[in-house]
Amino acid sequence: MTVAIDKLDKIGIDGVNKELIEHGFTEEDIRTLKPIIELSGSNTEKLEQLKTVLAASQTGLKGIQEIEEVFGYVSALAEEETLAKYVEVDITLARGLNYYTGCIFEVKTNEVAMGSIGGGGRYDDLTGMFGLKGLTGVGVSFGADRIYDVLEELNLYPSSNSTSTKVLIVNFDKTLESFTLPLLAALRKEDIAAELYPTAAKLKKQMSYADAKQIPYVLLIGDEEKESGQLSLKDMASGEQVRLTREELIERLK
Repeated sequence: MTVAIDKLDKIGIDGVNKELIEHGFTEEDIRTLKPIIELSGSNTEKLEQLKTVLAASQTGLKGIQEIEEVFGYVSALAEEETLAKYVEVDITLARGLNYYTGCIFEVKTNEVAMGSIGGGGRYDDLTGMFGLKGLTGVGVSFGADRIYDVLEELNLYPSSNSTSTKVLIVNFDKTLESFTLPLLAALRKEDIAAELYPTAAKLKKQMSYADAKQIPYVLLIGDEEKESGQLSLKDMASGEQVRLTREELIERLK
């Protein structure tokens, strides 16, 4: 079913229906799928339509909840209009590999006539087959040839690419994400290479990570820093630690 629906933009709805019938689906099945395949409107409107269509499916509703959670992260990391302008719910999307257990995604460019230039999704315990149990993650692959062609056509290919992470934001607690994610986005908007440690781990482990990657600065943000607005910045080379406002931090790191 997903293989057939994934061809919607190539063969149209009639072609999809014909392929489904050829593979044993009934006319009643086609009618059931129709409101899902033909979703329209904004992202919010599409999700509301899906909630109605999938009201009896706990799995379906959980999938919608996961999409909404991803959208929440997008909103926290970027300006409000980014979600509506660049991210689109496409229920007809299907990935070729069958190990995904959550949201899947593809990236396209609107400036060059070309297919997707990247894609991937969420998977749980994929590494279990290699003996590493309980590890979850999100995988993404990039179409290097396609990206190169896009950059060449638009004359955007960089002459060099030597940027590395300049500051690591320590992850003390998941509850601080609402503060640290917008800060991360603000730093990147100022062309400051920044990253947030992906999980709440012991400080020693995160410091060791910064050392291993030769990240020159570490930003320590706990509840006190969140409340006061005074952020603790540590120089990994000298060991010096200073407290700065967001504006002072950006000015120092630029």
